[in-house]
Amino acid sequence: MPAPPSAEIIDGCKTFIPLENNPEVLRHLCQNLGVTRELQFKDIISLSSNHLRESSLGPCHALIVLAETAIFSYARPTDGLAIPEYQGSGPDEPILWMRQTINHACGLMALLHVVFNLRGGRYVQPGTPLDGLRRQAIGLAPAERARLLYESKFLEEAHMDAASRGSSRAPSPREDNQHHFMAFVQKDGQVWELNGGLAGPYMRGAINVGEDLLSEKGLDLTVKDFVTAAQQTGHYEMSIVAVMGDPTQ
Repeated sequence: MPAPPSAEIIDGCKTFIPLENNPEVLRHLCQNLGVTRELQFKDIISLSSNHLRESSLGPCHALIVLAETAIFSYARPTDGLAIPEYQGSGPDEPILWMRQTINHACGLMALLHVVFNLRGGRYVQPGTPLDGLRRQAIGLAPAERARLLYESKFLEEAHMDAASRGSSRAPSPREDNQHHFMAFVQKDGQVWELNGGLAGPYMRGAINVGEDLLSEKGLDLTVKDFVTAAQQTGHYEMSIVAVMGDPTQ
């Protein structure tokens, strides 16, 4: 297989090839990054209770969602969310959030938000460059975190390799990308929407003990807004990948 293309600087900003939101690409990106094989990915093709029950999925505490920009903009209008500009840092943060400053890197950001937060980062293999990056990021303010990710050659190479391996033709970094990724993570009884394009982390609400993100309450706190937005806008390109870890947890 030919070497993956390099990122480009477009209008002064580093720009990647967009990722596909499919389990194989996400697994390959995890392999590149140094994420343990315990983390598994499964396409969700229907949100019906019958389908989810028959799919025999394990406990799901994170979702990676890709939606058309029209869906995302309707569900999350920039003037409709009361999210203050995030200033948090340090090990006592309720959630580790990172601002996105690399164009077309929202898929990478969604995955990083999952693996850095799910079970306190236990799916990041100790001693890897990703482990070092996570540990360094925890102590930094948001602007310095964003710079750390922007300047990471390791992240760039891992992303560009995985983005070149999707089922469709890999686009050029210069092509328009009319889709946006976000992640939802369940942590300490709360559900967080983590999107580096917003002003900060968005706490969606609390979830009951024994419920996960594919329960009725979990779906209400995560993807239901985007399903409604798709119906309202007539734009239906959206994909959901469930992230499962250790089935005993």
